[in-house]
Amino acid sequence: MQVQPYLIFEGRCEEAIEFYKKALGAKVEMLMRFKDAPEQPGAGECAPGVEDKIMHAALKIGEATVMVSDGRMQGKLAFQGFALSLDAKNKEEAERRFRALSEGGQVQMPLGKTFFATLFGMVADRFGVSWMVTVPAPGRP
Repeated sequence: MQVQPYLIFEGRCEEAIEFYKKALGAKVEMLMRFKDAPEQPGAGECAPGVEDKIMHAALKIGEATVMVSDGRMQGKLAFQGFALSLDAKNKEEAERRFRALSEGGQVQMPLGKTFFATLFGMVADRFGVSWMVTVPAPGRP
């Protein structure tokens, strides 16, 4: 079994994909726009003018797959109650990723040494997605 996050960007998915490509080296494994769907949504299912918006995409970030979409574009972004955790190989990678995710976002806890990690910090990116960036302590899986 595998659990994969699915993030809904309420019309800003293309921007988010480009941001994660630059910030994290994300690779687009699959992308489908609403206009490319084999069956078009029925009346009232989607907002008008969504043809070029992203119905579904899969991003490979490191070894993880993160799925993303523009969703139904019926509200504002609201990423609450969870965070994505990113383990970096070393201090330099952690600092680079943290800095990139912080661009246009908000640092919630600066990177620093903790009792459970060589380096740990928390940041909400420009879309409001919370990230925990960690350099694991030696011996931690």
